[in-house]
Amino acid sequence: MSEFDPTHYVLIIKCPDTRGIVAAVSGYLNDNDISIVESNQFHDSQGDIFYVRMVFRQAGPKMPPMDILREGFKPIAHRFSMDWSIHNLTIKPKVVIAVSKFGHCLNELLYRWRSGLLPVDIVCVMSNHDDMRSLVEWSGIPYVHLPVSKDNKAEQEKQFLALIDQYQADLVVLARYMQILSDDLARQLEGRCINIHHSFLPSFKGAKPYHQAHQRGVKIIGATAHYVTSDLDEGPIIEQDVQRVNHGHTPEQLVAIGQDIEARVLARAVTWHAERRVLINGGKTVVFN
Repeated sequence: MSEFDPTHYVLIIKCPDTRGIVAAVSGYLNDNDISIVESNQFHDSQGDIFYVRMVFRQAGPKMPPMDILREGFKPIAHRFSMDWSIHNLTIKPKVVIAVSKFGHCLNELLYRWRSGLLPVDIVCVMSNHDDMRSLVEWSGIPYVHLPVSKDNKAEQEKQFLALIDQYQADLVVLARYMQILSDDLARQLEGRCINIHHSFLPSFKGAKPYHQAHQRGVKIIGATAHYVTSDLDEGPIIEQDVQRVNHGHTPEQLVAIGQDIEARVLARAVTWHAERRVLINGGKTVVFN
């Protein structure tokens, strides 16, 4: 067993592509008694941008504290015009979940969190309804009820944002929160708010989309997890999944299948975000999984 600190860190880099980036980074880490545990790179040929995700740990006695390591990395970052950051993977992001009356996505997140499978710290659940209170409080998590109407929506969004600030949340998860965020709130949460929706039913808007899909005889249903932007349901996509269905499925069965897909797609997206595997690339993402 190693006598050194087993803590894993992750280095995230986005920069213009050029020769020598990986050599410079890996050389710097090696010179500081650091072992690279995992390394992923991607070259976006459309924008000529290079993306790197490196997980590392201490391998020898010369590894300095993180503040000194970051300071020493700055000349390399400047040389290659890097947008970069280093994170301690043992520090779990604080998450506020927003939910309405459908509990399938919330249930999945809470189950994985209680089982130690979701690398986040769920600090609060907010809802515009009171339906999920008992489930959330049974899990030992604060539950905040902020009912929303067309007359108080602006004020309740201020309360929602204050709640996020109060708990110093790193991420907001809309687990079937059936309220459209204002453009202002969406902009304030850009890059740190994930939503889930039935993306493979784009033609069926409004109430009961799966019932509408059944009437049209769809053959594939699915879901998309994406970052929230001011463009409704058009933010950078993190994860998607689908399942084939047929004429024998009832509307209720389509609902059950769709909810199962939504729950697991959202859970994967939250996990990958927490593990710093998702890098935003304009209107899309790079996902190292």
